Amino acid sequence: MNAPPARPLAAGATLGILGGGQLGRMLAMAAARLGLRTAIYEPAADCPAAGLASRHFAAAYDDAAALGDFARACDVVTYEFENVPVAAAEAIAALTSVRPGPNALAVSQDRLAEKTFLRDLGIATVPFFAVDSAAALGAALERCGGRGIVKTRRLGYDGKGQVALASAGEADAAWHAIGRAPAILEGFADFAIEVSVVAARHAAGRFAAFDPAWNEHEGGMLRRSRVPAPVSERVSEEATAIARRILDALDYCGVIGVEFFVTGEDRLLVNEIAPRVHNSGHWTEAACLISQFEQHVRAVAGWPLGSTGRHSDCVMENLIGADVDRAPDLIGQGDCLVHLYGKAQTRPGRKMGHFTRLMALGTAGWRHR
Repeated sequence: MNAPPARPLAAGATLGILGGGQLGRMLAMAAARLGLRTAIYEPAADCPAAGLASRHFAAAYDDAAALGDFARACDVVTYEFENVPVAAAEAIAALTSVRPGPNALAVSQDRLAEKTFLRDLGIATVPFFAVDSAAALGAALERCGGRGIVKTRRLGYDGKGQVALASAGEADAAWHAIGRAPAILEGFADFAIEVSVVAARHAAGRFAAFDPAWNEHEGGMLRRSRVPAPVSERVSEEATAIARRILDALDYCGVIGVEFFVTGEDRLLVNEIAPRVHNSGHWTEAACLISQFEQHVRAVAGWPLGSTGRHSDCVMENLIGADVDRAPDLIGQGDCLVHLYGKAQTRPGRKMGHFTRLMALGTAGWRHR
């Protein structure tokens, strides 16, 4: 369990962050503004977060001595991506508080465990089946009407580690394409739009959620998020209530991203959960007083959660690969917040930054679908 801290962290305390990517970088920025020091644990020496952290532990996740040194240097530890090895998080948790707890990692790292967790809570998802062979994949496809998406149970993100299938005859090729790894077949969702809820829970159980965002993907990667999402008040409230059920069931502490499909009949299906700050919540740094990054720091530090109110409508768009060349022009515009991640090498499909364009509250042209 995530027991409430004996007392909130004091100014000058050290927040440890497992992972040194752009999310760790943005968490370090939020922590610094609130008077906290940060220590990053990340094997890569040139990670985006390293230049902003107070300390950088550049060691492997199975280095027991380095994990111990890191834990003893931190007052509380969190993580910026869900593929941190559970064993590493558990080793640190034996020495200092880890928030969210390692159990959230265990659920989210395995797509089958995640879908089963949601089903056991009575939360709707697409149909899903465990797959451990090409024959099992073919049989599962028949049960899905011959169409679906096979995904490796572990690892893979932004469209990686998955193959869409339109017939059972494609099962053998798809099984080899994912490396014959333990997998899950998910049925196709007949959805109108995709939305997400970024929400926070304090260790004492207090909850707060930002407005749902409407997400558009290209090539399996998030391209942009628009707020407000063009859904009814009922759908918005239901999505937020589902997010709270998930957080409570995990005894969660911190910010989480919950992704949904919204069908044409306004039915919600949870697609996946991410136990960390979330790409679809980057708009909060421009359109809210308290960003998702500060909210996460507040939660894990034992401080009161902040307001999730929004002062503007907005569109957040990722700068992927060569899109980063647009940055000088975007910076010259008066209605954009531009955030670059400090990555030295540009590659196709690599998230290099994002920008959020603001507009007056209530003026978004996509409000109703």
